[in-house]
Amino acid sequence: MKLQQGARKRDRFAKKKEEVEEEKGLLPTSGIDYQTLLEQIPAVTYITALDETGGRLYISPQIETMLGFPSSEWSTDPQLWFRQIYPDDRKRVLMEFYKSHANGQPFQSEYRLIARDGHIVWVRDEGTVVRDESGHPCFIRGFMFDISELIRTKEAIQKSEAKFQTIFEGMAVGIALVNTDGRVMESNQALQKMLGYRGEELYNKVLNELAHPEDATQDLDLHKKLIAGEKDHYQIEKRYIRKDGEVVWGRVNVSLARGLGGGPSYTIHMVEDITEWKQLEMQFLQSQKMETVGQLAGGIAHDLNNLFTILSGYSQLSLLEINEDHPLRGNLQEIKRTTDRAAQLTHQLLAISRRQVMDMKVLNLNQLLKGLERMLDRIIGEDIELIIRLAENLGRVKTDPGQIEQAILNLVVNARDAMPNGGRLIIETENVELDKSYARSHFNVTPGRYILLSVTDTGCGMSPEVKEKIFDPFFTTKIKGRGTGLGLSMVYGIVKQSGGYIWVYSEINQGTTFKIYLPWVNEEADDLSRQEETGDFPQGDEIILLVEDDESLRSLAARVLRDQGYTVLEAANGDEAMRLAREPAHQKIHLVLTDLVMPQMGGKELVEQFKLLHPDTRILFISGYTDGIMIHQASLKPGTPFLQKPFSPMELAKKIREVLDQ
Repeated sequence: MKLQQGARKRDRFAKKKEEVEEEKGLLPTSGIDYQTLLEQIPAVTYITALDETGGRLYISPQIETMLGFPSSEWSTDPQLWFRQIYPDDRKRVLMEFYKSHANGQPFQSEYRLIARDGHIVWVRDEGTVVRDESGHPCFIRGFMFDISELIRTKEAIQKSEAKFQTIFEGMAVGIALVNTDGRVMESNQALQKMLGYRGEELYNKVLNELAHPEDATQDLDLHKKLIAGEKDHYQIEKRYIRKDGEVVWGRVNVSLARGLGGGPSYTIHMVEDITEWKQLEMQFLQSQKMETVGQLAGGIAHDLNNLFTILSGYSQLSLLEINEDHPLRGNLQEIKRTTDRAAQLTHQLLAISRRQVMDMKVLNLNQLLKGLERMLDRIIGEDIELIIRLAENLGRVKTDPGQIEQAILNLVVNARDAMPNGGRLIIETENVELDKSYARSHFNVTPGRYILLSVTDTGCGMSPEVKEKIFDPFFTTKIKGRGTGLGLSMVYGIVKQSGGYIWVYSEINQGTTFKIYLPWVNEEADDLSRQEETGDFPQGDEIILLVEDDESLRSLAARVLRDQGYTVLEAANGDEAMRLAREPAHQKIHLVLTDLVMPQMGGKELVEQFKLLHPDTRILFISGYTDGIMIHQASLKPGTPFLQKPFSPMELAKKIREVLDQ
């Protein structure tokens, strides 16, 4: 049965082929060789039977060049076309062919054919139904074009586009393609993440819509110059406003992409997120600024402290020598109070600059806060709720108890003033570990174990502009007369001098949190119980060599010491002191009281030479600078006896006795 069906198909195919041959013989004979013309065009021409075989009734010789099969083989084998269609394409192509056959519509398809040697050839097959005089479809006449090169080019372009898209989306930096009008055409995931927008939300946005208002004009102006050919490229650092309102910094490199005609097509914006770097830069600048203030304060303090010591000292001595009802007693008391206030201002400046004297003790912040709780309640008033959350098993820190108390009080007062209508003040402690990742994003932070002290209020909060200046000396947002602008600067200095770090987190109407990180120490806590001071001047009968280049201060100190029974040898500088030390009459000197900073020979050099003659003599340094800076700059050993100016007669007498009795 199958043999009979196959024979009938071949008969029909042969009959159609004869009809086609007859038509070819009827081609016009106007001198044009149509056969030759068909064989010269860069495509295969064919005539296909309109039956289920799809066999080629005629096919031009170009088919052999395309697939390696001669045209005669196609004409004698109606199944050849079907067999050479690539298997994956066969079903689709046959459906398209049968649909064309059924509807009498043009046939068009792109598919793969297998050449004689096995390689694949892509073709575009376009056929038109030919009808007889009565309108009945007879066969399909068409062309097959070799589009293999076109397909390979298309695939290469697709691969290139896919590769570009992979790189585009995989870049760690943000990328935006921006048209000549300054609108975003495309953006990658890094930029979308940086700005908090989805890709479709960024599409068609103008550059200045995304920028901080202060930076928007600059970027758009440079973009216009780039499009106009006035620039080849440009780089700027600018701020963006994220979708959530946060400000992020970007370093933007912009270049121009040109079209085929050489004109500007679009611009490529490479955006690196430098927000952390900018934060580190601002922290560094703040540190440098505070260091500059410290140098200024230290220099001023050295000179002022001499004056304050003299004024306060003579005032105190005078008060001791006159009666309670003396008419000048009130004047002297006012001079003493004013001098003490001036000295306190110098101490504040030294705290800002991290150069005040620190009496370092190992302590537990929980115990310190428990001792302060009643005082804090009185400071904040009834409208503010005080909440203290103390961590269990809190580690210890090493700091000056009085100074860290002052820092806490300053933060509490600042929080109170931020909540005029009441609110909550939360003080917390916690054991924390700062890792390398945290250290990388915070300037000059050393990874390790810390004790966290945080002070949070629910007050008015701060703007970013205020937050940038909050630790600046003399900066205040309070009304005139309500603050000096030194409170938070002092906190900053105290924390830094304790080896710690302080950060502030705040938003308008969202409150403020100060976080202080102090290094954890593995030492036993010190006894912080305070000794009651007696009102009597300690006395003695030892011999003291006093070396001070300021004559007024030297005279005051000598008077105080002589009044307490000491024998005092005075020298204005190191050379005079060494001459006295070499005299036979001065073989026994119990203590040298010397200024560290003097013309010609400084105090440290003097002591080194003096010790060669009197190795057992005790030493006490005095200076308008602090012990911290003196230990650093004068290379003094930690624990070296030191008395900072300004000092009172009582403080001098007690320190002398303390050093002699060690």
